[in-house]
Amino acid sequence: MANLKEINKKIETFKHRGEIQKAIEYCQSVLMQEPSNTELNVRLGDLYMDWHLDVYQAKQYIDEAIMQYQKALENLVDNGEIYYKIGFAFFHKGELDRALSYFEMALKNNADKAQCHFMIANCYKKKERYTDALEEVEKALKSTFLKTSRMHYLKHRLLRIAFFSNENSKFKSNIELIMSYLTLPFDKEAKKDVAKKLKIFSIAKELYLAACAARQQHYLDAVNYYSMAIDKMPGFTTLYCLLGDIYRILGKHEEAIVEYKMARWIDSLYLPAYVGLVQAYEEMGEYESAIETYKKFIAIHPNNPILHSQIANLYFMKGEHKRAVSHYESAVLLNPGHEKAPEFAQTLGFLLQHFLENNEAAVLAFLTAYVLDPANLEIYIGLGAAFYEKEDYVNALKVYRRAIELQPNNAKIHCNLGFLLWGLGNLTEAISEYELSIKYAPDYAIAHNNLGVIYLDDLAQIQRAADCFKNALEYDPNYALAHYNYARCLSIKGEKVEAAKYYRAALDINAITKEMDPNEIQDRLNSLFE
Repeated sequence: MANLKEINKKIETFKHRGEIQKAIEYCQSVLMQEPSNTELNVRLGDLYMDWHLDVYQAKQYIDEAIMQYQKALENLVDNGEIYYKIGFAFFHKGELDRALSYFEMALKNNADKAQCHFMIANCYKKKERYTDALEEVEKALKSTFLKTSRMHYLKHRLLRIAFFSNENSKFKSNIELIMSYLTLPFDKEAKKDVAKKLKIFSIAKELYLAACAARQQHYLDAVNYYSMAIDKMPGFTTLYCLLGDIYRILGKHEEAIVEYKMARWIDSLYLPAYVGLVQAYEEMGEYESAIETYKKFIAIHPNNPILHSQIANLYFMKGEHKRAVSHYESAVLLNPGHEKAPEFAQTLGFLLQHFLENNEAAVLAFLTAYVLDPANLEIYIGLGAAFYEKEDYVNALKVYRRAIELQPNNAKIHCNLGFLLWGLGNLTEAISEYELSIKYAPDYAIAHNNLGVIYLDDLAQIQRAADCFKNALEYDPNYALAHYNYARCLSIKGEKVEAAKYYRAALDINAITKEMDPNEIQDRLNSLFE
């Protein structure tokens, strides 16, 4: 019988030729003759793991590898390296808790500390326990020298989590990336990882054909090409996201979700997988699932204001306004220098004013938006309205007048200022502002209607009021309030039948638009013929 050295030499010859199946068959044949040879059990387990991890294979050989390692462990119960190998196999099988248990046993039995801590860090990364993962990778780096490229790269990715608010972490992360490059020549496993990634050139044809098919909107062909690429390289994360994107375009959201989840499983820090997954859930209307995904996304980038604003939008759509407000507050506070911070603050003010009815807080939010973007007219409109609701008419006037200085031809601002002046009893100026609003936007139905109400209720100029309401309805036939007000004019003029028609129209439209109290319209209609 050949000795172990000769057996290993023959196995390596098969592997060098790329004939890993023949290497396995040879090892199995030797084991049949020497069933108690624990070293051969370990060797066969390694071959099964190599075959399983081959990027060109989609086969599953983890269970076979684990079985061989466990056979060896029966005779070598204190061998830390075998515990490590079993943990490594369970990690790739997705059984993270069992993997962690074996890595801990490996450490107790004097296995390579650096590798054990590195794999524990990877387990924690997949479990989305990023702080624990960072602690473990630190232990790994302290336990070895030079063979640290993969450890530095993992630390680089974990530190990127704090990019959005912590420049120090960003600097450290970049240092770790540089260190991963510098130590690459000394890290055999890292070089293997790089070699696997370079094998992407083997699927260049499929990627090109898939991209061409997608560009020409031949999406089913694109699905086939991406699927072929995945069959060749099943461990390449990006492929799953690309396939998921095509499935989303086709409206096959369930299939897309499977692909995005696969990408996220392979690499829990791969952000495009989260983006695609959330988009798929949103398009399906599954807001709760989208929110849960955003929570995991935010766990990776807790200081990203965009993520907080997006989850806030989902909470708003669900009617959970307090949670929406909380996340908009985070979006503003975490990075007030972000280009979208004024928009976040403005939206926050709108929610506080209209949904939580907290005018004090709304004013502060709009003021924040104003400080961040003093040239944004929409912010002036929101701030002026918030001051008005707060009954701070002096500041409301100042805000609107300042807005008109910035944009004197803005019909909406003139209309808002007219409403404020009307409420203060300054009818002459209010009429002037409404007329300016109509001058700059002749089809602005609200300005026509409000001007009509002044002529009707404050100045008793019935015909002028009626003309204003008719103009409002001409530009917006679905304006319930204008129908109601025009009916009031007709009623005063004694045209009760015609007035009834407009009251009924107001009722019908208001059932959809919810502009006013329907009882008020009904009472007016009922009183016409009393």
